[in-house]
Amino acid sequence: MNEDVKSDKERLRKRYRVERHDGFIPVEFTHLAQSPEIAAAQVIASYFSYGDEPVTKLLNQTLIKAGKTLLLPCISGSEMIWVQWNGDESQINHKTKISEPIGQPFSNLAAIEVVLVPALRMDTDGYRLGQGGGFYDRFLPKVKAWKIGLLHDGELSSQKLPREPHDIALDAAATPDLVVRFKN
Repeated sequence: MNEDVKSDKERLRKRYRVERHDGFIPVEFTHLAQSPEIAAAQVIASYFSYGDEPVTKLLNQTLIKAGKTLLLPCISGSEMIWVQWNGDESQINHKTKISEPIGQPFSNLAAIEVVLVPALRMDTDGYRLGQGGGFYDRFLPKVKAWKIGLLHDGELSSQKLPREPHDIALDAAATPDLVVRFKN
């Protein structure tokens, strides 16, 4: 059955990537800075969006200006490490598809209060379909943070997504217009 689920996920990824690309409108997610969970948090793990992902550039800058400790991921083998970023564009490595901050790894994962998670699609149980690398699947169980997936309009689905035992339900989903909190 696990191979069937993997096959279903890959089929859906291809479909959702095409749908996202065809309907992509760049919209910033700065409204998230006002959500109670993010407003109260001091340490936030975010990401640099690329391609047609929900745009995080202004949100990241807004969080830094609000005095938050902003962490961004770097790929290290099959894992993600997190590096604090202060908003200085010269401290970003743009040599790969994913822009990564330059600096020392943030060692206190227990301090992370919020994780902003990229998602291709989410269902109303909080399960997400990511890009397929498994980086967030390996990272999310390591933190007790509030986890929110970022989506474009129309990417939150009442249709249940295929799941594997390692998949983690997120606490919420955000679109450009709203935040939906799940009862996990």
